[in-house]
This record gives sequence, structure tokens and C-alpha cells, in this order.
Amino acid sequence: MADITLLSITPNAEELIEQAGRVSHASEPKGQPGELIRKLIKWGHLSVLEHASATFLIKNISRAATHQLVRHRLCSYTQRSQRYVKEAGFTYIVPPSIEGNEEARLLYEETMRYLQKLYSVLLTLGIPKEDARFVLPNACASQIVVTANFRQWRHMIELRGAASAQWEIRQVFIDILKILKERAPNCFFDFEVKDDVIIKTRR
Repeated sequence: MADITLLSITPNAEELIEQAGRVSHASEPKGQPGELIRKLIKWGHLSVLEHASATFLIKNISRAATHQLVRHRLCSYTQRSQRYVKEAGFTYIVPPSIEGNEEARLLYEETMRYLQKLYSVLLTLGIPKEDARFVLPNACASQIVVTANFRQWRHMIELRGAASAQWEIRQVFIDILKILKERAPNCFFDFEVKDDVIIKTRR
């Protein structure tokens, strides 16, 4: 399972977003803290959420999943480089469907061991890491730093946390949502986790 760490988040994020919202609507502070944010989200006025951002370190995630993640263009990424980092003895992710099937798991693990050996042999033959990496599988574990504003995090949480999303990236966004709901609850109040799926409520 992926390991998620919050590296940075905009200080006083909700206060900043509320201030931006008051500028937009030329209003004075009133009501309970966070009330304006919830109203703006319900109205679909999401641009104010772009003033706050969060940065996460995601470790023990497969290259298959990071390839899905980096398709989101309104983010900044820094990923472990297979060109510069030696991946001899690489660790790998095992999908639950393979883990639960003994025959499939044995074949899978045998293949991973073969690729680990092949990669090391290529290096001993003088093949540079940038070329030896061509034999590395999508299962290879990686780590990546991701920065996005709150509006983009909401978009990705809704898309990648849905039941139709791939299991690994869905779990990543479930964990990210839990952290963001704790740090900025009014900005993510309308998302909930139920049966390992993120749903959007109508509150």
C-alpha cells in the first residue's frame, strides 16, 4: 500500500480562501468560519480554492499508477528517476488479484526476480542505467512529490476516488482526502469515503 506524507500546505488556507471569497462577493465576515467556503463550493464558485495548495510525497506506488497521476496537467511533479537511480533489486507492487491467486502470484514473482537479475546483468555488461531501465516493469515501486491547488485536488479526488478508478490510485486519493479533510475540512466537506470509494455528498 502506498505511503502518503503531507510535505507542505498553505498556512491558514481556509482563512485565505474566505478572504478571497469576500473580495469576489464584496462581503464582510459573517456567519461561522468556513460557512462562506461551503456556500461557494455548493454554488460551483471554485476559483477561490486555487489560492491554497498542498504538496504530498507518495512512496511505494507503482510506475503504472504514477503514469495515471502525471496525466493531470495542473500539478507539479518530481519523481524518482530510473535514469539516474540504480534499480538493482527493485521492489515492486503486487495487485490484490494476483496476490490472491497462488498460481498467478508464483508466476508474477518469478518474472519479477528474472527482471531484477536481467537489469543487474545489463549493468555489469556496461549498459547505462538509462538503457537498462527499459526492462523495468510497470510494477516497479516508485516515489513522487505532487503539488496542486485545492481546486485541482478536488478534481483529482472526485475522478480518481470513484468506483471506476484503478484500485491503487483510488487508495492513494482516499488517503490524501483523509489528510486534506483534517487540515482544511470546509474545502473538502462534501467528499466521504464509503466501502473504499470516494463519494460526493449533497450536503
